[in-house]
Amino acid sequence: MAQGKRISADIDSDALQAIKDIGAAAKQARLNAGEGQSAAAARLGVHVQTIARIEAGEPGVAIGHVMGLLALYGLATKLSPGSLPEG
Repeated sequence: MAQGKRISADIDSDALQAIKDIGAAAKQARLNAGEGQSAAAARLGVHVQTIARIEAGEPGVAIGHVMGLLALYGLATKLSPGSLPEG
């Protein structure tokens, strides 16, 4: 998607890799739960393409959708003090 490409130009490679890792973890959790993308989409209240985009690690997906998908399968993310900007 063009928007995702535009957004990714402004994100450093470590952040892009983290987004991909989150997507892969979400996909694995969904598969471990024995659910398809359509079931996850219905539970989250989004289109199945949104689930596919999250799992593919596309950076343009709304953060609320990403966090919602993680929560559906009991996954969480955590910021560490070293990852917070100084200021």
